[in-house]
Amino acid sequence: MAGFPSDYEERVYAGVLGKVIAVYLGRPFEGWTFDRISRELGDITYYVNDRVDLPLKNHLLVVTDDDISGTFIFPRALRDHSLDPSSAQIGQTWLNEIVEGQSVLWWGGVGNSTEHTAYLHLKDGVVPPDSGAIARNGVVVAEQVGAQIFVEGFAMTRPGDPEAAADLVERAARVSHDGAAVHAARVIAALVAGAFTETDMDLLLDAAVSLIPKGCLIQRVIADVREWAATDADWKTTRARIDERYGYHRYGGNCHVVPNHATVIHAVARSRGAFLPAMTVVNTSGWDTDSNAGCVGAICGVFGGLAGLDAGPDWRGPVADRMYLPSADGGSTITDAAREAVTLARYGRAWAGQPARDLTGGARFHFGLPGSVQGFTVLDGEARVHNPGGRLAIEPTSPATTVATPTFIPPEARDMPIYGLIASPTIYSGQTLRARLNAGEGVEVRPVVAHYAGDGDALVWVDGPVVTGGDVRWTVPDVGGQPITYVGLRATGPVELIELTWDGTPTLTLTRPAGAATGHGSDPGAMWRRAWVKAVDRWDPHWPEPFRIVQNRGTGLLIQGSRDWRDYTVTADVTPHLAEAVGLAARVQGLTRYYALRLTGRDRVELVRRISLPTRPGVPPETVLAGRDFRWEYGTTYRLAIRAAGTRLTASVDGEVLFDLDDGALTCGGVALLVTQGRTATQTVQVTPNSVEESS
Repeated sequence: MAGFPSDYEERVYAGVLGKVIAVYLGRPFEGWTFDRISRELGDITYYVNDRVDLPLKNHLLVVTDDDISGTFIFPRALRDHSLDPSSAQIGQTWLNEIVEGQSVLWWGGVGNSTEHTAYLHLKDGVVPPDSGAIARNGVVVAEQVGAQIFVEGFAMTRPGDPEAAADLVERAARVSHDGAAVHAARVIAALVAGAFTETDMDLLLDAAVSLIPKGCLIQRVIADVREWAATDADWKTTRARIDERYGYHRYGGNCHVVPNHATVIHAVARSRGAFLPAMTVVNTSGWDTDSNAGCVGAICGVFGGLAGLDAGPDWRGPVADRMYLPSADGGSTITDAAREAVTLARYGRAWAGQPARDLTGGARFHFGLPGSVQGFTVLDGEARVHNPGGRLAIEPTSPATTVATPTFIPPEARDMPIYGLIASPTIYSGQTLRARLNAGEGVEVRPVVAHYAGDGDALVWVDGPVVTGGDVRWTVPDVGGQPITYVGLRATGPVELIELTWDGTPTLTLTRPAGAATGHGSDPGAMWRRAWVKAVDRWDPHWPEPFRIVQNRGTGLLIQGSRDWRDYTVTADVTPHLAEAVGLAARVQGLTRYYALRLTGRDRVELVRRISLPTRPGVPPETVLAGRDFRWEYGTTYRLAIRAAGTRLTASVDGEVLFDLDDGALTCGGVALLVTQGRTATQTVQVTPNSVEESS
């Protein structure tokens, strides 16, 4: 299994797609038994959303799910720490990205949810791997299924090297798990990494098993399952054997790794890597269907590539590449399989010392991966939308058609079942949209965006200029502080979109939009509010100020923006009320990575940098870059501003520059209001480009 795969990016893309398709497939009947699935659904051969009484919206296919979130958020440790991160560094990524009680994890409580238990240890300063150790958490908690369901993203960055993948994934798994759960995670990682270069599933399984201790429980499970799969003519006979010897009744906790790992191995071994039969076995078998299917989908996706996914029914069409990754980095929540695959492949090439391969040309939507549509679907009119090779072909069958992709929480995802959806928009007013397209003769095309209105009950479309092809540039107009929810094209005939992206600094005034309700009875789910990542204890809709935020202990943040933002000036009025510290943050990259100008101790103002380090999880180190005496009063409003330009940071209070210095640790990120143990209020937050005079 040596050598770097020549089709690496395409295989990563197939692995990402395999994971998300399989999770979406298994999610509607997660936790069902084999008997119930057989009785109510029969053998699973395709999506069943329209046949299952799901909460809230039973037609919703693309959903938030911990299996997807953890798999593709935790590898951000490779970006923020190193390409070969330690357990402690991955644990710090948990603390930076996870919004407690809201994102990524199942928040089932200490001793009930393994991941929730480990997260609280991290907050208390326990350094991984101790946070997931059996010695601290006990065998039952440490050996639940979670370790193996979050690993495929890491493994895809080690193509053709099962041992390196298993070692990396073990460090990730030990943040929260131990024992058999870690052994299972090593096997899944080895299968994913080996699938890039091995073409024989038996040899791939042999290689994976060789990377866990001889005679351990997981090795015995795999040996039994492989033997049964090889001798039983009917896969349901093997499933019954698994249930009898390794079923839930033999293991403690809510979702033990052993029964579910056995199910994963059964599906992979019996299908020999073919996607459709693997999906039937793993999903119809029951138990943790979305998690088990996700592991199998990633393995089979990489193993069979895109051709393997396309060999059965239309798995890709209903998904249209769409993914949600809710975290403290809200600008990265709304994403797609192609975008995440390119990111993982970039890490993998860097780790292997391979030359970079640019599929995107710097564009967010590039369609450089075969068949990718990156979330674009028909929202008005009728058309065929597909990728015939390096471009998005829009072929209308109605006089006018609008084709767009989400940039914020779309209407159908407002009330997400089970796992909430927290996000910030990816595009903002004042940024420059750029596109390149080919249009048929006489066809008129407009770039368009859509935003919510009022409290978010309706979408308003904003049209750009009419073009007939070629290069398009359009400055996104002011939308009154409402989040932009879609970006796309409106066309009167056939058009090919080669690429679409945006750049530049937003021009924003963020406050309660005109027409939004105030006082008691106002909508806590208004979409302008949901554009902020709420990492504070209280931010109630009925208070008179748009941003009255309360933090009972520690420091809370109210975050908006994107890592695409680099050089800008952020300004906000801040009125402290019974708080240890209040302030404004820039270049915010999560909960533990930002610059902040803060009023603290009633008599001081400081410009601080916070960047998490792996040696002190839960207590992110803070550097005071500059400080001075400054007497401030409760109930008095102060106008705070931070200007970020390259490595230069300039901070002012009430128009007076107090600090002007260089620091290059953080180069990009959004903005935030912050409060430490108390209450503060703000009317408006403004984000503007740095002026020509300032930049010079």
